[in-house]
Amino acid sequence: MKSIKKLFALFVSAATLAFSSGCALITIDGENNGAASDYTGNGSIGLSVSTQNNPFFVTLVEGAKAAATENGVQLVVVDAGDDSAKQVSDIEDLIAKNVSVLIVNPVDSDTVSSVVQDAVNKGVKVISADRVVNGVDIDCQIASDNVLGAELATQYIVDMVGEGAKVAELQGTSGASAAIDRGTGFHNIADEKLEVVASQPADFDRTKGMTVMENMLQANGDIKAVFAANDEMALGAMEAIAASRKNILVVGFDATDDAIASIKDGKMGATIAQQPDLIGATSVKTAIRLMNGETVEKSIPVEVTLVTKDNA
Repeated sequence: MKSIKKLFALFVSAATLAFSSGCALITIDGENNGAASDYTGNGSIGLSVSTQNNPFFVTLVEGAKAAATENGVQLVVVDAGDDSAKQVSDIEDLIAKNVSVLIVNPVDSDTVSSVVQDAVNKGVKVISADRVVNGVDIDCQIASDNVLGAELATQYIVDMVGEGAKVAELQGTSGASAAIDRGTGFHNIADEKLEVVASQPADFDRTKGMTVMENMLQANGDIKAVFAANDEMALGAMEAIAASRKNILVVGFDATDDAIASIKDGKMGATIAQQPDLIGATSVKTAIRLMNGETVEKSIPVEVTLVTKDNA
């Protein structure tokens, strides 16, 4: 009889332990599965911008701030200063602050992938602005058609200097999707219709654009035209060209105020007009839609236009 009681007691203990463990597992799994879908955040929007040492992104942030003020939402802006590691840290801080939506303008489209995935896993809605985030399924991408813009710019070069002319390319920051897409657009046309004798990165920076252009001119004195992946590099290249006293067509990208003024003065040949203020404003307005539970388009393109002296 005692042995039967002992066996019964052991059975009850084992069953209780198994039931308790099973319930614990079910509860934990349920919490994990529901965490992302239940997350709403604190109602604020975080904007991680690649740099504000560039007029284009200053305007993008201004557009975002204006839209946030107009709609009465809190916008927290952090500036990575073109430092990928700092941007990762900035985004981690925004996630820790429980922002409802993260808008990210990557320094490097690959480097931010892991931390953006962390945001997605937590349930934060994510929008990329101007540049993509590689390898992560985010809610929306808002950007200019950089490939088309570069194709328009390069075809303008062909029209101005003729097919077969020797040209150079100033590339943007390595790894940035805008730099990659603009390079793709340039080569889509140039590789068929022009002779590309030099192609080097200048990191979207005016001073570097001048230095790289000086080196290119020393190695290739018969360059007829230059495509720069942004206006800052184009303006730097023009300084180097002016010092060399050569007559070289320069085409940029972004239509910054300085570039437009240069085109009006007959110095820079052309640029591609984006609408950075509209990119910023559209990003915030789309973030608000996401916070309201609305379904948004996966990709929202912003129009680009070739700007020359005729329409500047």
